[in-house]
Amino acid sequence: MPVLGCQTATMNRIRSNSEAYEESEISSNEAKDSYDGFSSSPSSSAPTSLDPGAQIEMSAAVSGVVPDDTFTVDQAVNALGFGKFQIKLSLITGLCWMADSMEMMILAILGPALHCDWHLSEWKQAFLTTAVFIGMMLSSAFWGNLSDKYGRKRSLRLAAVMLAYWGLLSAFAPTYNWIVLLRGLVGFAIGCVPQSVTLYAEFLPAQQRGKCVVLLDCFWAVGACAEVILALWVMPTMGWTGLLGLSTLPLIFFVLVSQWLPESARFDATSGDSEKALATLQKIADENGKPMLLGRLIVDDVAQMNRGRIRDLLVQDLKWTTLLLWFIWSSCAFCYYGIVLMTTELFEAKGNLCSISGTEGVYTCSADCRPLNSEDYLDLLWTTLAEFPGIFFTILVIERLGRKKTMALEFIIFVVSIIFLFICTSNRSWLTFILFVARGIISGVFQAAYVYTPEVYPTSLRAVGVGTCSGMARFGAMLTPLVAQVMTRTSVHLATATYGIVALLAITAALMLPIETRGRAMT
Repeated sequence: MPVLGCQTATMNRIRSNSEAYEESEISSNEAKDSYDGFSSSPSSSAPTSLDPGAQIEMSAAVSGVVPDDTFTVDQAVNALGFGKFQIKLSLITGLCWMADSMEMMILAILGPALHCDWHLSEWKQAFLTTAVFIGMMLSSAFWGNLSDKYGRKRSLRLAAVMLAYWGLLSAFAPTYNWIVLLRGLVGFAIGCVPQSVTLYAEFLPAQQRGKCVVLLDCFWAVGACAEVILALWVMPTMGWTGLLGLSTLPLIFFVLVSQWLPESARFDATSGDSEKALATLQKIADENGKPMLLGRLIVDDVAQMNRGRIRDLLVQDLKWTTLLLWFIWSSCAFCYYGIVLMTTELFEAKGNLCSISGTEGVYTCSADCRPLNSEDYLDLLWTTLAEFPGIFFTILVIERLGRKKTMALEFIIFVVSIIFLFICTSNRSWLTFILFVARGIISGVFQAAYVYTPEVYPTSLRAVGVGTCSGMARFGAMLTPLVAQVMTRTSVHLATATYGIVALLAITAALMLPIETRGRAMT
């Protein structure tokens, strides 16, 4: 394993001079002289003619650090534990998730609003939503590749600036074509947001990683609820233009605070920047109040492949994992955004649930269009709040059942819940409860997938692995408006059956994953 550098710090154990002498086995008289002068600075004992790497090794030897006194970034992160550093990181990355959630929740509100204001057909309404996911799908691998080559922090800050800029311009879109283009560019920038999970997970001890990544989704739920509350307040007076403009405020705030984001120590170490990696680890130790590890920083996962290449996700050891994850992510997004979009469609039904079937192309004039009212927004808020029970359920089972079985179990519960949509109920409370359960549990699948994916890929492929999985999720999300906003107008039963079949296939895919990552160290 190549030596990247060393760090001398507070020693966890004190050797006697004789023990250090015996273990270091210094044979030359010069080294012995250096050992006798141990009270002086080690760096001054090292010959100045040596290169920095040799000086570091001699400093380690003089200090009594033998070749076995080495540590990896993963060992350092586990030893330094969870503390103030991780809490600050949780808040900053959580703000990124909150901003992303608000931009995505707009889709469920913007479509019906433009459907009435601009008299859009169901197909145009669906394509507006699809354009966002097309941008996300096309950019996910790009952002993953960029993050693996130039760092997670730089990519996130660039994407946040682009997202805020295009999101704000969307509020001033004069025509349908302009808003489709601008929302597509918003989707392109959103494709980078999953890299915040990559950055976050790389700073978490193995024992807390699963729960912390799931808890990060609380910020997504908060953002979704905040968007609905903002719409309830803004839509009656300022309309959809005001909603789009105000929704960019969390993004602008994230851009300002993202300068405090640290770069991944794993990324710096595998990129050869050992000094920066050690500085980051020392910062964690200082903020968490823990002593820094003594020894030489090494890399235990130096890949024999180029950093960030998509084709390397399909090497023999990773091929089936990658293909199955691509299907799971696309199925999860297909079902999750399907429920989100179907909610506003079903709330527009006059009478029982199935009365909306057969209305395709009917609500295109202002006389027949019914915009969302306060009751609709409150019911939408209730279904959005379902994400919190989904988070807590995932936390409860993910460390007990493991990642694979958790995803499979939650897909099963999702299928059972949407079966009740076959009942043509006119009870609004019952419909809200069904959508509440379905949305909560499918959001849990997303959380489990976000835990599993960064854990299963090595550092050199982690960002591009998460990026391509996110891209496949956007592919599923890109297709779902055709079901949730078009097919639902033809047959609620057919749309529900489509989601059920996809979820059943995803159950099989989750159980077929070859690797279980519960308790597994990140490499």
